[in-house]
Amino acid sequence: MASPTNASSSMSWQRTQTSRRVDQGFVWLTAAFAIGVALLLLAIAFRVGIDALPAIQKFGLSFLVTSRWSVNEGIFGALTQIYGTLVTSFIALLLAVPIGIGVALFLSEDFLPPQVQQPIVFLVELLAAIPSVVYGLWGIFVLIPLLRPFGIWLNATFGWLPIFSTAPAGPGIYAAGIILSIMILPIIAAIARDALVAVPSELRQAAYGLGATRWETIFKVILPAAFSGIVGGIMLALGRAMGETMAVTMLIGNSDTIKSASILAQGSTVASLLANQFAEASGLQVSSLMYAALILFGLTLVVNVLAELVVRRFSLKL
Repeated sequence: MASPTNASSSMSWQRTQTSRRVDQGFVWLTAAFAIGVALLLLAIAFRVGIDALPAIQKFGLSFLVTSRWSVNEGIFGALTQIYGTLVTSFIALLLAVPIGIGVALFLSEDFLPPQVQQPIVFLVELLAAIPSVVYGLWGIFVLIPLLRPFGIWLNATFGWLPIFSTAPAGPGIYAAGIILSIMILPIIAAIARDALVAVPSELRQAAYGLGATRWETIFKVILPAAFSGIVGGIMLALGRAMGETMAVTMLIGNSDTIKSASILAQGSTVASLLANQFAEASGLQVSSLMYAALILFGLTLVVNVLAELVVRRFSLKL
């Protein structure tokens, strides 16, 4: 007959073995999910690349530097759309990043009582749930009329600068950039706030103990500690801005040529080009649209790689 001590040891050993098997199974399951996501990404890129192959063979790299898009003549170039995608995304980040980080700081530090802070956090995050077509309609009927006097003033006062050299005609690159900044603002604010809240309280207390003021603690301790999370939020927001379709299509003007370097002029993006033409496209036009989609895919990949390099270099300095 086994002693109680031996029976207890046997049960403990069995529980340990079961726990190890569960842990190992969880590791394999998460690894399978990670590999599945990577394979899905490669499958999407492969499918788009195969469909874009005829246009790649016909136009080559000239597709990237040609701004003419003529369906009747069979001439396609995506320079206008690449330019519009990059400029509208830059305008969106230029406006949304400082505001989003400021909102995140305001909602993560003890500037407000919790009973007031939490409803504001909910309202900021609620902005991300509004459909893009609603943003587009709001932009047409509210934002563009509000921006028109400002655009006229910019053109009249700073028209000697290339970026303000054309008179605003309603829809345009600047209107699309501003609506994108509003759309990505809750993403930046929410993720940056989570990163700031996750900073250990010991770092704050240590900074205060060394005599740092609140703002010195924020700028020299908390923000550097949360830098990687903030950059991650910015990159997610940039991906949303570069791939946004409906709101941009409704506000940018959908011009197939670069008439000037002015942000007050009308333009186009890769996403708006796909939304406008893919339903009725055929033949080489379909392949050219897939080529443009592959370029957008590549731009997003490059941006994320650069962001990862920036985060790693900053982490090494810390």
